[in-house]
Formats: sequence, structure tokens, C-alpha cells
Amino acid sequence: MWIPTEHEKYGVVLASFRGTVQHGLPLEIGDTVQILEKCEGWYRGFILKNPNIKGIFPSSYIHLKNAHVKNKGQFETVIPVEDSVITEMTSTLRDWGAMWKQLYVKNEGDLFHRLWHVMNEILDLRRQVLVGHLTHDRMKDVKQHITARLDWGNEQLCLDLVPRREFSMVDPDEISVTELYKLMEHRHRKKETPAPASTHHLFVHMKSLMSANLGEELEVFFHIYDGRENRPLSERFFVKLNKSGLPKSPEKTERQCTLFVDLGSSDLRKDVYIVVHIIRIGRMGAGEKKNLCSVQYRRPFGCAVVSIADLLTADSKDDHLLKVYACNTESEWHQIHENLIKKANSRYNLSGSNTGLAVALQLLHGDIEQLRREYMVLFTRGVSITRKLGFSDIIMPGEMRNDLYVTLEKGEFEKGGKSVARNVEITVYVLDIDGQILKSHVAAGSGEPGADEYHSLVLYHNNSPRWAEQIKLPIPVDMFRGSHVRFEFRHCSTKDKGEKKLFGYSFVPLMQEDGRTLPDGTHELIIHKCEENTSLADCSRYLKQPFSKANLPSNNQTLKGTKESFWITSFLCSTKLTQNGDMLDLLKWRAHPERINDSLSKLKEIDGSEIVKFLQDTLDTLFGILDESSQRYGLKVFDSLVHIINLLQDSKFQHFKPVMDTYIESHFAGALSYRDLIKVLKWYVDRIVDAEHQDHIQQVLKATEYIFKYIIQSRRLFSLATGGQNEEEFRVCIHELFMSIRFFLSQENKGTSPVAQTQAVFLRTFPLVYGELLKIFTVREVAGFVRETLGSLPTTVHADCPLEAVKLQCIAKTVESQLYVNPESRCVLLPVVLRVLQAHMQEQRDLVMCARILTSMLSLLKKEEISTAEPVVSEEVELIVESLLGVLLRTILEISNRPQPAGPTMRLQFQDVTGEFVACLLALLRQMSDRHYQQLLQAFSSKDNLRDFLLQIFTVFRILIRPEMFPKDWTVMRLVTNNVIITTVLYLSDALRKNFLNDKFDYKVWDSYFYLSVIFINQPCLQLESFSPSKRKKILEKYGDMRVMMGCEIFSMWQNLGEHKLNFIPAMIGPFLEVTLVPQPDLRNVMIPIFHDMMDWEQRRSGNFKQVEAKLIDKLDSLMSEGKGDETYRELFNSILLKKIERETWRESGISLIATVTRLMERLLDYRDCMKLGEVDGKKIGCTVSLLNFYKTELNKEEMYIRYIHKLYDLHLKAQNYTEASYTLLLYDELLEWSDRPLREFLNYPMQSEWQRKEYLHLTIVQNFDRGKCWENGIILCRELADQYESYYDYRNLSKMRMMEASLYDKIMDQQRLEPEFFRVGFYGKKFPFFLRNKEFVCRGHDYERLEAFQQRMLNEFPHAIAMQHVNQPDQTIYQAEAQYLQIYAVTPIPESQDVLQRDGVPDNIKSFYKFNHIWRFRYDRPFHKGTKDKENEFKSLWVERTTLTLVQSLPGISRWFEVEKRELVEVSPLENAIEVIENKNLQLRTLITQCQSRQMQNINPLTMCLNGVIDAAVNGGLARYQEAFFVKDYIMNHPEDGEKIGRLRELMFEQAHILEYGLAVHEKFVPQDMRPLHKKLVDQFHLMKSSLGIQEFPAYVRASPVHFTNGSPRTCRNSVPNIISPDGGRGVTRRSYPAVNRYSSSSLSSQASNEVSNITGQSESSDEVFNMQPSPSTSSLSSNHSASPNVTSSAPSSARGSPQMAEKHKHSRENACLSPRERPVSAIFPNPLDPAQRAPSHQIGDTTLPRSDPNLSAPDKVRPTPSSWSLDSAKERAPSFSDSVGKLLCPPVPPRPPYSGSSAKNMRSQSPVSASRSPQKTTVPPFTPSPTECQSASLVSNSPVLSGSYSSGISSLSRCSVSEASGTELPAGDHPPHQLPPPTTLPNSVSSSSDEPIRRENKTPPPYSVYERNNPRRPVPLPHSLSIPPQVDPPALPPKPHQLRTGSMKLDGTSDPRVPRPRPLPRKVSQL
Repeated sequence: MWIPTEHEKYGVVLASFRGTVQHGLPLEIGDTVQILEKCEGWYRGFILKNPNIKGIFPSSYIHLKNAHVKNKGQFETVIPVEDSVITEMTSTLRDWGAMWKQLYVKNEGDLFHRLWHVMNEILDLRRQVLVGHLTHDRMKDVKQHITARLDWGNEQLCLDLVPRREFSMVDPDEISVTELYKLMEHRHRKKETPAPASTHHLFVHMKSLMSANLGEELEVFFHIYDGRENRPLSERFFVKLNKSGLPKSPEKTERQCTLFVDLGSSDLRKDVYIVVHIIRIGRMGAGEKKNLCSVQYRRPFGCAVVSIADLLTADSKDDHLLKVYACNTESEWHQIHENLIKKANSRYNLSGSNTGLAVALQLLHGDIEQLRREYMVLFTRGVSITRKLGFSDIIMPGEMRNDLYVTLEKGEFEKGGKSVARNVEITVYVLDIDGQILKSHVAAGSGEPGADEYHSLVLYHNNSPRWAEQIKLPIPVDMFRGSHVRFEFRHCSTKDKGEKKLFGYSFVPLMQEDGRTLPDGTHELIIHKCEENTSLADCSRYLKQPFSKANLPSNNQTLKGTKESFWITSFLCSTKLTQNGDMLDLLKWRAHPERINDSLSKLKEIDGSEIVKFLQDTLDTLFGILDESSQRYGLKVFDSLVHIINLLQDSKFQHFKPVMDTYIESHFAGALSYRDLIKVLKWYVDRIVDAEHQDHIQQVLKATEYIFKYIIQSRRLFSLATGGQNEEEFRVCIHELFMSIRFFLSQENKGTSPVAQTQAVFLRTFPLVYGELLKIFTVREVAGFVRETLGSLPTTVHADCPLEAVKLQCIAKTVESQLYVNPESRCVLLPVVLRVLQAHMQEQRDLVMCARILTSMLSLLKKEEISTAEPVVSEEVELIVESLLGVLLRTILEISNRPQPAGPTMRLQFQDVTGEFVACLLALLRQMSDRHYQQLLQAFSSKDNLRDFLLQIFTVFRILIRPEMFPKDWTVMRLVTNNVIITTVLYLSDALRKNFLNDKFDYKVWDSYFYLSVIFINQPCLQLESFSPSKRKKILEKYGDMRVMMGCEIFSMWQNLGEHKLNFIPAMIGPFLEVTLVPQPDLRNVMIPIFHDMMDWEQRRSGNFKQVEAKLIDKLDSLMSEGKGDETYRELFNSILLKKIERETWRESGISLIATVTRLMERLLDYRDCMKLGEVDGKKIGCTVSLLNFYKTELNKEEMYIRYIHKLYDLHLKAQNYTEASYTLLLYDELLEWSDRPLREFLNYPMQSEWQRKEYLHLTIVQNFDRGKCWENGIILCRELADQYESYYDYRNLSKMRMMEASLYDKIMDQQRLEPEFFRVGFYGKKFPFFLRNKEFVCRGHDYERLEAFQQRMLNEFPHAIAMQHVNQPDQTIYQAEAQYLQIYAVTPIPESQDVLQRDGVPDNIKSFYKFNHIWRFRYDRPFHKGTKDKENEFKSLWVERTTLTLVQSLPGISRWFEVEKRELVEVSPLENAIEVIENKNLQLRTLITQCQSRQMQNINPLTMCLNGVIDAAVNGGLARYQEAFFVKDYIMNHPEDGEKIGRLRELMFEQAHILEYGLAVHEKFVPQDMRPLHKKLVDQFHLMKSSLGIQEFPAYVRASPVHFTNGSPRTCRNSVPNIISPDGGRGVTRRSYPAVNRYSSSSLSSQASNEVSNITGQSESSDEVFNMQPSPSTSSLSSNHSASPNVTSSAPSSARGSPQMAEKHKHSRENACLSPRERPVSAIFPNPLDPAQRAPSHQIGDTTLPRSDPNLSAPDKVRPTPSSWSLDSAKERAPSFSDSVGKLLCPPVPPRPPYSGSSAKNMRSQSPVSASRSPQKTTVPPFTPSPTECQSASLVSNSPVLSGSYSSGISSLSRCSVSEASGTELPAGDHPPHQLPPPTTLPNSVSSSSDEPIRRENKTPPPYSVYERNNPRRPVPLPHSLSIPPQVDPPALPPKPHQLRTGSMKLDGTSDPRVPRPRPLPRKVSQL
């Protein structure tokens, strides 16, 4: 049975548990679990990091830990009972763990590795803490280290700052907000700027001396040297090196390492150096040979220096290699370091090229105790301490030091009867009073232990040696008296024996007879001569002699006159001995009573360090004098005491204050002194007002604290001694003293007067007296003193009076004092404090100090609340609220609205004071209870006052919520702030309801309330969803979700408003909408119904809710683009509101609004999701278009519409869709008029007139049309601008515009344009964004983009989509599937502008634009067999299913893709199909023949191949198949309705034969010699073909048909180009074509049938090309003996074709998405995998959009003609003539053709359905060489880019030639063909003109995107300038204006007809929005 656990609540998993049992909970080692129940060795519970999943686990796997349980029961929380640092470490490491892995993912390697090291370090430290074996100090250090690491990691990972006190996390509820703020600020400051250390230490580790020629032992001396003052700063550190240059005692690290301690900040400067002197121990000369002499001397070796400043910049861990300079001149040895510092290095040699001193140098900062903790290893291993010469900047009381430093400066010696100078060595001894040598008391420096004697350097042959050697004599204080130092001088012989001969000595006593020590400074000592064997053991003999020349009596001339002298410098650093006589006189006052007055006067002149040495003795002396003769010396003693007390205020001696405190407590014995001290102090205070000089009095008042300490202690001693006598007298004295003080304080003075300054001095020290007074007086008495004293200050003071600031400081210290802590005294002092604070805060003065006082008061209140009685605290809170709450709010408002000061320090201070006041306000509000709020609200005398208060507090709360109020990582502080705000708001909302509703309604207060609530909910720090689970859990446990609380309060308040709700509609819609977008379900459920309420009230007021709708829509866009809202919100919004309005009368309009808003949300969410992606893709553009159209059509929001126009424009520019960008910007352009209306600044547009903006837009659009090669559209805009310039007579700009227009025309003719392919894309399935879901689009492909590339691009854009492998419409299962399906296939555009495409002589460059622009309709053809399939003749049953797609907008437009609006399906019968195919083939033949005649082809190969293909196919059964299928009786009987069509087919077949005959005639003329056999074969085969068709002679109607070619060449285009492949521009074909192997024979046909069918189709590739009659640039064959499957497939562009019927070997690939093109079931889906450079868009002749199945087409047709250099040579040949009447019968009306106006030198002829004569003139145009990539694919009639080259290999060269091309419209069967060759006899006199009626699309709304459809839905496209010139017409003198019309006609004789006016359209506006 499961039992709830009592004590087993918390544990850690010891081993992983898989949880394989039923209800088992999987555990991993290290998880922490909370246990709920137990049962027979099993526990039930959950893992703390995932509390939602509960399960069971074995108890043996769990290590139980002690834990404290909160909220016992269902929602209990377990807190482990362990060190809080451990708890924090554990939770922090868990949080870091997840983030650490993310760092790896984000590739932040550096932080990843650093964090890894820190985490390991923390884990190691955690282990140490858990083991619990650390000492108290070590534990403290470890915790400090841990918290420092935790803070570092949190900062690096941008986590929250943790407030701590003594390493433990602080619970914000346990302390005051002011205290919390202080802690946070302290940690923040610590993080920002660590306080610079005032004490520094230099660590030196001597490693070695690297030198090649050592061989002798060395002594190395380091010291710190001041280069500015040329004096050493420290004693010397001494290291002995062996002969190898390594330390002599390597095992004793203290002999190699030292710490130069107590360097001040002033010592770390550039001119402070580390100086190293090196002495060698050995023979006199460095290079001397070894001799018998074993005596060794100390001789100079070298010197090195390094600046301390270098160590500040260098990496401290690196070793330094110091250059060692050898001293050449020994006489300069004493100043070698000075010269090196002065950079006089040239005097010295480096002691070797590789000589260097290897030293480790490191600067350490902080006091020595801190270093001992931080660098423990250093001190435990051993390091010697090298002290400063003299005391450090701060002298510590316990410091014991008694060091005498003696420097051997120089000597002057006589030669001593020798010819050479002496080698002098000094030996130094210290001898005690008994003449005994003091052992180990002579030290060469730190590092080595002291010795008994010291031997100086020996300078070779020098009678005036200068040693400059410092030695240290650490003689104990008690041995100083009577001791002396003796210096013995010896001459060191360099002879064999190497003797050292004594020749003199000097001495100096260390203490004078009066007890003073040897004075500091240089002393000239007398050298006493002596013999070599003189014994100096008995020192009493020479001590009686004089030792210094300065002390010689004037009569001793013999010693004075001697030249021999020895100079030393002494310096004493002692805490016990003095050199000051005055000090000694004072201390011995009893011996000389007459000197007391003098000694007391001289005390002020004695150095402070001397006084503090003897502080206790001096104080004893003073009080001794006072006791004995207070009348006589009382004032002087008092002054001396004041001097000493003030001396201790100095920073150098401040640490001696505790010494004085100890003295007062333990040693002071002046029980009677208090009387004299009070008397003298009162005497001084009474004289303040009258005294002229206040300086001394101010000194007295500065010492008030210690004077009171002496007074109180003296009184206590007296009371103890006498049992409390004279108590009343003492109290009276104190009261009188305070009366005097109050009197002098009450004086009103100007701020700068001396008395005011004295008052300020007293106020600064006064709070320090409280503690002393409390020792004798009661708390209330002392509080009374303080209140009266502070109250005596004058109240009416000037604002700029410095006394006010001091007064405030005094109050601050009072509040922080022990006195204020006591509740008894607090009730006395609080009113005084509050009065002063209020006055200052109202005047905005001294705010920093005010904040400090408030902080202290409120921190104390919190502590009191926890520890003492509630009522006391409550009363104080009441007082503070009454006095300060209002003024505090005003202060925060004022300082928040103030401009921030400029200086960084000022700004910091400003920020601090704001933060502190805010913390005070929060602390005060948190202390307030219900009663306080009630009293506060009742205290307001009027509604206006209450209103002002509420407005103020709401405004302040809004300020508190600002993100910049606290640093970003202060989440703890922000949460506390929010908790206080929401609590306060809940109290105040009652007041709002009671006082400001109904007739007393106040909009401003309510508005402020709602505004505050909204920004409260939207704060980033309350968005729990963005936090880690652990952080979220902590916040929810502590505060709950404050957003929901505030949301409920908003709803409640809203419901209370009643009819006043109308005041907030629509103003509050945006803010409330923002609240509902917060991803908190409860909050949304509470807030969304408010919108229903708003709709209801708006409906009541105005009968609709247009305002609600408008505001909702406006705000939704901006909020959702910021990332707010989600799909859940959309569904929730929809469902809640629909449910709410079910019973409303206005239900229908409500549903409409909700639907609109929901649809907008769908689009906005899609838009936001798309915009998150990186690069621009179709999805982004499509989404933007969808949204833009929604704003335009459904919402009519013009400003949003324009914004999204520009967003779309930017997307297009980024994607380099320049044409689409132009169309997009045109939308905005169309909204503007050519008016002078001023426009405001908007987006990136400046303030300007409408005309200027429209002009700018026009120019930008033209520029983009130019970049997008859509020049025709640019021309129209140029004309429009030109008209505007012309109307304003702005000829300068008009000229520029005309030139721009001209340049665009040039580009049309000269530049290559790639023709795009179009693809139909279906998006099926629910997973697509809303704007794509279950819709089909047609997309304009990119340049060179074929189907495979497009399909891959789409799959990349939608990586989860599945490509569908068929073209059938999907069923409902696909539509409703939770997936993404893409159906893609190529489609063919159906051009609208047929009039241009049908004209003869219009260059391809121009036609290509109309073929692929302004396309609304697209077609896709699918062949299929209906009925029984005849294997012998498949054409009988071959039908075509034709799908026509109509778009909502024409392409190109504002997007590369548009949705399909209408889908039409028709079926084309086999007969109609045959007619179309033969029509197209005839047209192709005619065009090739015309080109050949006009010499446009550089070689005749294309015509040869085309003829060969048709004739060969016909002979082998091509046309015969059609005859078999459609001319047989059965067919005619069964299809009587097709009679006309059969006749038409027969006519076309006869016409084809006639064209072939004429073509062969032309071919014979131009065929080269080597092609003659082929020509002969073609002629023979043609006769066979005629006989197979049963033609002997052509019937009359055929003879009369227009197959005749005129003598003149057809009109050609200006930019025809020679073949760039053939060097001579001649034929490019160098190889014959050979029959190709049949690669894809149909498995359903026998070999013979296959051959027969191929003859019918005339192709060597699969018959899909029959349909389109578009050649593929794949391998072609000239023979038709082997052909492919006869199946006919789609009419998709050539890139997308393939055979639907496949060879057996390919059938297995049917399901494969990547099938090769010819193996796919439907060719349109799968593109042809060819290199884009080999492919180009097709130019189609005739109706290029219809499928073709031409039985007369053989493979060679598909290779395009190669252009030749063209000229207008006359061709004399004429074709046989035919009857006129039949020609007229077959010719359709001729469409008008605009004439071309231009230079007569470039006159051209046009070819039209009516013949035109050749011009006698010849013109040439320079050849134009296009880019090799600017190629276009071959088409049926090859008159645009040409394929030439090796046909048999299938590799084509691409060159460009523009020749005339005609295109037919879709015609029903039986209609006349649009173009036929003119009859030879018909030469008209004028060009017939046809109607200019536009071809209109029916039932189509004009889009706002087409340049050509501004007013008319289907206006004919005006041709940019006329395209042909009458042959003999001179150009007009002046060009007509743009809107004038030009026409022309051509006659045989070259004269021009009168012009026929043809209206030319004026520039039009794009359709208005």
C-alpha cells in the first residue's frame, strides 16, 4: 500500500534506472527527485526538472537528503537543507549545461571552452565544500571564489544578476527593497569597476645569470630606485649565485624570491626602477690567472635596470631577461645605475652578447593579508619580505620595526707612502655596550640571513673610493643604548700572499646620551690611524675619542685638518626610538617642570609619526600635567589633546584611532579630567560668535568626538570611584554645554561667513557623540538633545547655503546611528527627520543625500517589522506616507523627465539617485497595509487632489516599468517592482471605481489606469514563455503569473465602466489587442471578450462598428510584424468572438468583421513566417503580394497598401526582379496626380509636392524597366514625363527625356533579350501558407531557367513538399491532406498582341516583347487516343486535350507568379490537328524561302534540311497517312460536318506541294556545288511525292494561290548579323548530315510500321515535337528511314517535351521524379536536361500556341537557318504566275503597319500579304555581335536566334539574327491562313488599312499593374515609332510631336502616297486605385 512520505522527501539518483516496470520513471544518475509516496522498497515521485511526469522507482537507487517542505500537501515545494551556495551552484550548473551545448551548436568556440573550464572548476570547488574538511577561512575563500565564477558565467551567458549577502543568495521578501537595491547596485558596480588597490607589491624571483665567462661566485642585489629624486626607495634584496650563475641554495626558495612590499600608487610610475647590482667574489682582476693567493675580494661585475612601468604593460607571467652592463671605470661604479637610467649606455660594455639576468617579475595588488589568501602557495613555499626605506603610506599600530640603514658612501685616503693608490676594503661590525660583537646583526639585504660582519667592495687602486653600499642593522631596541658601529679599513695587497693590512678605523655610537638616536643624514667620520697589528678588542679605548668631524671641539685642529675622512649615511626606521629632542623633553616633563610650557607649545611642530610612536606615553603625559596643574596648563593641554586627536584624522595615521580607543577604555585614568575638558570646551563654544578667527575653534570642534569620549570615560571613572557623586552637577554641566552649542547653532549667517563654517564643522562631528552620551544618559534624553540641537538651526536659509547640505549629512548620520535604531528615540527623532527631508525634496535639493536618508529609514523599518512589534512600525509607516509619499512621487517624476547630465560621473550619480528613490517608493508601498491605503485615500480633501495623486502614481509606475529603469540583468529587482505595482494597483482600483464612475467619471484617470495595465502586462520581464523552465517555475512559485492577475483586473474594471466604455472606443482597441497577443491562454480568454463588448457598444452608438474594425486592422499589422501573435491566437480570437456574438442582432456584420480580421491574421502570420527566412524567394514575394492585395481590395487601407508596395519593391530589388519592381512601384505612382498638392514626409520620401514625387517615381520606374530589359514600358513613361516637361516648358529635362527614350529604342533593337519560360504550379494540402493553400499559379521563370531547375527551386523553397508525378487535377484527399504537394509543369503563353505578331517585317527583337509580356492566358496540351487505336495509322484517333489557364493578373506584373482565375478545357480533333500542323509547316517553308531569296542566310543548309525533311517524309508516306485517315469514304461518310475541314486540308496539302516546287527552284539557284547531288535527289523525290499525292498539274485554284515570290526581297530588319561562327560570314556548315540511329523506337510498332510512321511525321525525334513544331537542339538526322515513336505529346515549350510512350527499357522509371525528359509520361512536367547556353526561348511562327503534328516534317527542319550578311540585291527570278481571283479569295484583310520614319540611307522594304517591290537602294548595317549567352532557341520558322554547326553531332553554335517573323492567331478549322505568299501579278498602289479596333478580353477586370491598360482593359499596344519607311520619301524637316501620327505607304515606283492618319495613343495613366 502506498503511504505518503513524512521525512523522505528529497533525494539524488545514485544509479540510472530505465523504468521498464509498469508506471516506472526513468532516472539518470545525478537527477534530483521529489518523493511523494513509498511502498515496500519503492518510491513514487517525479524528477524536479520535469515535475509533470510522475512514476515509481526503487528506493535503493536514491540517496536521501534533508529537505525543508513548504505548503505541505498537494502543491508542496521541497527545498534541500544545505548550504545555499551549494543549492545555487547546482541549479546554476544545470542551467548552464543546456546553454553550454547551444554554444557549441552556435559555433561560439571560445566561450564554449572557457565555460567548460569554469564549470569543471566549480564542480571541483563544490566537492570541496560538500566534503566539509575546510577550515573556516578556507571555506570563506572557496565560497568567494565560487560566487565570483558563478557571476562571471551568468554575465557571459546574459543571465540574471544574483543579489548576495556573504556569498548566499538573498530572498527579496526577507529584506527591504532599498536594501535589495543596494545589494544589486553593489554587485553591479563590482562587476563594472573594481576599486583600484592603494597598496602594491613587487614579486621578484631570481632565476639565473646567463653568461659565457663566469667561473666565480656572484652576489646579486636588487632594490627599487627613484630616478626622479635619485634615491633608493627600498632596502636591498640579496641573492648568492654559484659559479654557474644559478642560486646557491636552490632548495630554499625564500633566498631566491622576495616581495618588495608597501609600494604606494605614486611609486608605480615610469621613473621608478628596479636596479640590480652584481658583485663577483674572487681575484682582484677578472682575468688573472690562478695563483697561490686564496684570498677573495668583492669586486664590481655589472648592473641592470628595468622600469616598473614596463611591468604594468607586459604579461606578468613572462620571465624578463635583463641586459647586464659591465662597469669599465670602477670610479663610476657608484652611479652606474644612474647613467643607465639616463640612457648613457655607451659608456659601458654589455658583459657579453648573450649575458642576461633571468628574473621573474610580477606586480601584485592589495594588502598583504589579502595576498596571503590569494597567493597561499607563494607564502607557504617561502618568500622573503623586502621593506621600503621608511614607513609605508599607512602606519599600522601593531607594527614593530627597528631598522637602522647605513650606506657606505665614500672615503678619502692618503697613499700611505706607496706609489700607487690603495685597494681599500671596509669591514663593518656592530658592538654592544660591553664591546661585544653582536652576532648576525649585519645584513647585506633581505634574502640572506644576517652575518657578524660585512665586507665592502674593493675598488682597485683608488684612494677616493665611492662604494654606495647599503647595509641594514636590525638591532633590537633594548640593545640600542650604548651600542656602536665600527668600520675597519684594510689595504688589500695584490701580491702573492694577498694580505689585507689594517691601517685605520672609524666608529659611530647609535644613541646619544640624552636618549636620542643617531640623527638621519650623512655623517663625516674621522679615520683613526692604527697599526696593522693593533687590537681593537677593547673598545673603551677609542670610544672616548671623537667620532665625527662635525662634533669636534673647536680646539682640536689636528683631527679637523686631516684629509682622511669616511662618509656614511644613516637612516633609522623605528616604531620605538626617536631622534626628536622635544619629544623626549615632553615625555620627561617631571625632570624639567620649567620646560612644560615650552614642550607643550613645541608638540605641534613634532612630526606625526614621532607622536604616534609614543601615543600612549604622550597622552599619559598630557593628562598627568592636567591633573597636577589644571589651572595653569589646562588650556594648553586641551589644545595639545585636540592636536593629537586631529592628527589621527590624517589618512596616514587613521589606523591609530583604535589605539586611542583602547587607551581610553583600558589605560586612561583621568577621573577628574571631565570637569576641565567640559569647561574648556564650553569656553571655546561660547567664544565662537565673537571670535574673529575661527580656525582654531574649528580644530577644537573637529575633535568633539574624542573630547566627549574622554569626558564620558572620565565621568564614569569618577562615578566608579566615588559611587556616583556629583551626578547632578555633571548633568547640569552637559546641559549648559548643549545650551551654548544650541545658541551658536541658532545664529543666522551667510553661507560663506566663518561662523557658518564653524557650525558646519560641528554638525559633521555631532552624530559621533551620540554613542558616548548613551553610556550615561537614557535613550530619550539623548534623543531630546539631538532633537533640540538640530531644531535650533535657523529654518529660513538660502537654497544655496552649504550649511543645509551639512545639516542633511548630519541627519543622514543620525538615521544611520545606533540611537535611531531604538524605537523609543525614533519616535522622537522621526518628525524632525521627515520635516527636513520634505523641505529638501520639495525644493529638489541634495537629492542624493535625501535618497540615502530615506533608504536607511526604510531598511530599518523592514528589519524592525521582522523582529519587533507591528504597531510601532505601522505608526512610523503612517507618518512617512503622510509626509513623503506625495513629494517622493513628484521627485521621481521630475528627475525622470530631466535631461540627463553630460558627464559620465554625473550621469552615474543621476541614475543612482533615481534608482534609490524608486527603491524607497517600492519599499514604502510594500510596507503599507490596508489601513494605510484607506487612511491615505481618505486624507485627500477633494476629488481633484485624489485625481492628481492617482495620475501621479500611475505615471510613476509607468516610469518604473521602463526597460531602462534598471540594468537588463536585474530581473529580481524588476519582479519585486512589478509585485509592488500590482498590489498597489489592486488597492487603488477600488478608489477609481468609487470616486470616478457614473456622473463623476474622469476619462484621464481611467485612461492612465488602462495604459499602465497594458504596458505592465507587455513587459519583457513578465513574458515567462521566454525563460528557462527552472526560472519560470521559480517565478510562478513566488509571484504567480502577474499578467493574468492584471488582465483579470482590467476586465473587471472594464465591466464597471458601463456606458463610459464608449470613451475608450477605439482608443483602447490597440492596447487591449496587444495584451491579447501575449501568449498566455488564460490572459487571452479573459481579454478577447472585451472586443465583443466594444463591438456591441459601438453598434449601439453608431449602428456599425467600422471604428473597431479600422483600429483592429491598423494595430494588427504593426503588432504582428513585431513578432506577436500566433496561429493559436487566431483560432482563439475567431472561436471566442463567434461564440459571443451568436445571439446578437448584429450577428451577420459581426461575423463578417471577425472573418476579415481572421483572414488578415492568416496573411500577417504567413508574411511574418516568410520574412524569417534568409534570402528573398518566391514565397516572400507571393506572401507580400497577397497581403498588399488584401489591404487594397478587402480593407481599402491606402497607407498600409502603400507601405506594403514599398516592402514588395524592396524585395524585388533584392532579388534583382527589376521588371516586377517597376510594376510594383507603378502602383504607388498611379495613386498620384500631376498636381502641386503638398505631400508629407512618408517612408523614405521627403516633404515635397505631388508632382515632384510622381516625377521621382516615374524616373525610378523607368530606370528599373531599363534594368529589367522591359524598354517598351519605359518608353511610355518617358513620353508621359516628356509631355509634362513640355507643358511646363522645361526643355532641359525634355531634352534629357527624349534622349532617354531614344536610348531605350536603341536597346530594343541592339540588345539581346532572353525569353522566359512559364510554369504552372499547384500547391495542394493544408500545410501550405494560407495564400498558397490549394491554389494554382503560373510563374515566370528566371533567365535560362528550365523545368528541372524550376522544380528544384520550388522544392528548395518548400523542403517538406512532395512533387506530384502526374498532371491530372488532384482529388479532395490531396486538398485536405496534412502535407504539402507540388504539381509543376511547363505551359505555353498565348500572346494578346496578335496585330504586332502577325505583321511582316517587324523585327524579332520587337516581336519577342509582345510574345512574352502582358500574357493573361497560358496553354497546356495533352495528346490522347479516343476510340480504337489504329496501329497502321495512329493519326486517325490522335486527339489533343487543350487546357487554357487564365490568370487574375497578366505576367509580368508585381509578382513573378499569379493565381489562376479560370480553367478551360477543349478537345482538338485529329483533323483539326492535321490542318494546324500543315499550316505551320507551310508558313515555315515560306519564311525560309523568303530569307534565302533575300540573302539573309549565310548558307542554305536550313532550307535544304527543311525541304529534305518535308519531301522525304511525304515520299515515305507522310501526307499519304493523312489521306488514308481523312480522305477515305468511310471518314467522309461518318463525319459529314468535317467536309469543309477536309477540303481545307486538301488545299493545304496541294499548297505545300506548290511551295515545295517553288522552294526547289530557289534552292537550285543558291545550292553550292558539293550539295548538287542532294538537290537532285530532292527533285526526284518531289516528283515521287507529287505522284503519290496524285498531282500531275496543279489545279487552277492552287496555281492562283499566292506562292509567288516577288523580285524584290522581303523587308528585312536592321540588326541582322553575320554568322559569328564562320570567319568569313559564309557557310557555317562544314559537315554533311548523316542519318541518325533511331534511339527511341516504339515498342508497339513493328519495324516497318515504325518506318512508315516516321515518314508521316517527318521527324527523327519522338513525335512530341510534331505538336509544337519546335526543334530541339538535340541530335538531328537528315534521313527519315529511322524514326521515333509516332506518339504526339504536349505543346509545352521545347525544354519540357518528352514522349508519353516509352521503350520497354524505360518503363520502370515511370514513378521516378527525375526521369529523363523523353522517358516521362507527361512531358510538360519534366524539362529537357540541356545546358541553358544551348537552349533559348522559342520564336514560334503562326499560332505558336497550337499543337502540331506535321507528317511532312523531317529532322533537318529543326535546325535553324544561319544568317548571312544581308543586302538588298535585286533578284530577277519570278515564280510562275497564278490567277488573281483565287489569290484574293484566299488572302485575309491585311493588318495596318505603321510606317518607319528615319534616314533615307536606311530605307527598307516590308513584306506584307500584298507584294512590295524591291528598293533600288542598297543599305548595309554594321554587324552586331551578341554575347555568346544571349542565344535563343530555334523555332518552326527560324527567323530569330539561329542554330548552326554540325547537325549530325547535335552540337550547335548559337548566333543571333533578327529577321521578320509572322505569327498567326488561333483560327477555327476552315478559316483562311493569316499569311500567304503574295501572287506575282498583284502589285497594289497603296497599303490597305484595317481597323485599329482593340482586341478585348471578355469579362476581365483590368489589373492595376499593366502599363498598357491604364484606362482600357485591352487597348492595342502602340508600336514604338513606325517600323518601315517608304522607299523614296525624304525625312520630314522636323520630327512631329509624340502625340502626332505618322503613316506611310509603298509604291512600285518608289513615290510615296499621301499619309493616312492613324491615331497614336496618348500617354495613359495606369488604372486608378
